[in-house]
Amino acid sequence: QNSLFFSFIIWSNTNFMCLTILVTGGARSGKSVFAEKRTKQLGSSLIYIATSEVIDSEMKKRVEEHQARRGSEWQTFHAPINLKEALIETDGKGPCLVDCLTFWLNNLIFHDKDIDAAKKELITVLNERSDPVVLVTNEIGSGIIPENALARRFLDEAGRLNQTISQIADEVYVSISGIPLQIKPDPRI
Repeated sequence: QNSLFFSFIIWSNTNFMCLTILVTGGARSGKSVFAEKRTKQLGSSLIYIATSEVIDSEMKKRVEEHQARRGSEWQTFHAPINLKEALIETDGKGPCLVDCLTFWLNNLIFHDKDIDAAKKELITVLNERSDPVVLVTNEIGSGIIPENALARRFLDEAGRLNQTISQIADEVYVSISGIPLQIKPDPRI
């Protein structure tokens, strides 16, 4: 009976179920590249949930760069607003990368959605997933306070969203100049 108990403990410590990882950083900091690598460490059937909306040629170029770098091994789902539904639909299909929460938040604000309700739904689905998920976000609060109300609202909401997700995440990384640093759990402990 004890050997069965210890076998379960060993299995549960090597199983990636319900693992939530947050990767943050500035623009072009290497966060997406690191998030892709970290997701690949979690399994071979790879899911990519894209939250951006292509609204101009510059954005189209960014999306194409991401797609070319990832290659065809990723199954892509588009969820500019309905992230909860995409996470539910993809659960059980392998590790999932969401890129990114900041675009998702932007879309919620632009389409006048209830951010607090969407955030609560996201937390619920992350806690209920059986497959691991890696979430990319932007660390945007290190600059000056914007002069217009909409930009300040976005800055504040992004900061609150990042804090909320980092609290439930098992691992948190910040990417600076292409170098990912683990900040949760504290690697020094």
